[in-house]
Amino acid sequence: MALGNDRRGWDAALTLEALGAAGVALWTWSPSEDRIRFTGSARTLGLGPLAPECSSAALRALVLPQDRVLAEELLREQPPHSEISLRLRMRGGEIGVWRGVWLEEGSRAAGVVAPETAFAASETDPLTGLLDRRSFVARARERLQADSPFTLVVADLDRLRRLNEALGHERADLVLAALGARLTAAFPPESLMARVGEDEFAVLAPGLIPAGPQLREALERPLRIAGFDIHPTLAVGAVEAQGGIEAPDAAELLRRAELAVEAAKTGGRGGDAAYGRAMESDGLSRLALEADLRGAVGRGEIGPFFQPVVRLSTGELSGFEALCRWRHPRRGLLPPDEFLPLAEEMGLMEEIGERMLRASARQLADWQARHPPAWELTVSVNLSTGEIHRAGLIEDVAGLIAKHRLRPGALKLEITESDIMRDPEGAAVVLKALRAGGAGLALDDFGTGFSSLSYLTRLPFDTLKIDRYFVRTMGANPGSAKIVQSVVKLGQDLNLEVVAEGVENALMAGRLLELGCDYGQGFGYAPPLSPQEAEVYLNESYVDGQAPVRRQG
Repeated sequence: MALGNDRRGWDAALTLEALGAAGVALWTWSPSEDRIRFTGSARTLGLGPLAPECSSAALRALVLPQDRVLAEELLREQPPHSEISLRLRMRGGEIGVWRGVWLEEGSRAAGVVAPETAFAASETDPLTGLLDRRSFVARARERLQADSPFTLVVADLDRLRRLNEALGHERADLVLAALGARLTAAFPPESLMARVGEDEFAVLAPGLIPAGPQLREALERPLRIAGFDIHPTLAVGAVEAQGGIEAPDAAELLRRAELAVEAAKTGGRGGDAAYGRAMESDGLSRLALEADLRGAVGRGEIGPFFQPVVRLSTGELSGFEALCRWRHPRRGLLPPDEFLPLAEEMGLMEEIGERMLRASARQLADWQARHPPAWELTVSVNLSTGEIHRAGLIEDVAGLIAKHRLRPGALKLEITESDIMRDPEGAAVVLKALRAGGAGLALDDFGTGFSSLSYLTRLPFDTLKIDRYFVRTMGANPGSAKIVQSVVKLGQDLNLEVVAEGVENALMAGRLLELGCDYGQGFGYAPPLSPQEAEVYLNESYVDGQAPVRRQG
């Protein structure tokens, strides 16, 4: 049918009016121009500073802290049809969802931004009248922005399947409805309550309180349904969290509480458990972490943090050790012991090792380009188990040193004793080639083994690193003190620099200096720092003439 003069196609004015009424804005994003353009109710949504167009940096300033790493990746060009989903702060602290897709040509993206609640069809569970899972997570995110403590508790009803079989689904639903009503009466109005699964209830309560016993007392009282006496029992899991800008994401907090529920079930009916890091070894959590880990390297989530290395005699900053960290988009900053063992099992260590090398060399070159005194800095990178025998390692290292014009020894590779002793003769060949290519070489965790002593004079190391255990315990353990003294003396005799790990305070640094140790590294100077934080530390060290050290640990 021809439209003629009575056009029934899209009218621009009507479209804008409809978008405004719906509280939704359309956006398009062109990375090549670094321009985001808005159509619709951007100002009504509290995004006036961004409209009608803005740069990606302006948008990232409004993205929730938990999503900023994800934003860095998603706002780069992506393959066609890749999805974008970010959360950002809108008017009055309301959370908005920035959602869209990369278009077919792969050089532009488009989508909508709207309040988070607009993406949920309903906020409540029709059976209990409590919040549903999606709405609970959205509301909890808002609550967790307050800088105060919270307790999240999840209760799982035991034997729901048995109830369904014995009573039928309709009568079993009456049990769930009754439990929902009891939950509402048991907690104050400022608590968030939800049915987050078929047989799961959740409460987010302000403060660090024993919410588990309170929930159990409310829900485990007997019920009489259709002439049957029902005695509900619950598996209860709890997790505590501090709100504020560094608060964990609500979905991640809920995951932790549900992980605690699974742990509670292992103790039989009616069990309790509080979330702890050890629970992350659970199979289901491991599968989720494995799925995230597969793409984490490519998304740029895994990379180096930098811990200062300080010359003990002068307090001058000598360099940094690059330590692997994962900026997980939901779980926050993860230390290496939480993901590197899994990465090794999955065969990802070579990929991670290559990224650590590239990123560390690039960062050192960047510092040297902008800070002339940084020419003397070193950056040390750990080689993972077996990486010394990786095909292409020698060429990669030599290529990075040449590409970034690093002075010989500025990029230092750290190898453990145990890795050397797997194949001492083969390791010697590789180490000599790395040294010839311009790399510095450090023997890491020295003192934890003894087999390598006979090889030490034949291997081209320039640095020994004393294991942190001996450094931290040398004040209380005479044996540790003797080992530290012996390693320092050995380093002096072999003309090797000696770095002590685990320096926690000025007293410890002074004692190491008395023994003749060259360098110190540890939390007494600084924890591992993000590249931006490390540069601030570097600047302050140059201004003050020395790196600060804690007086007491």
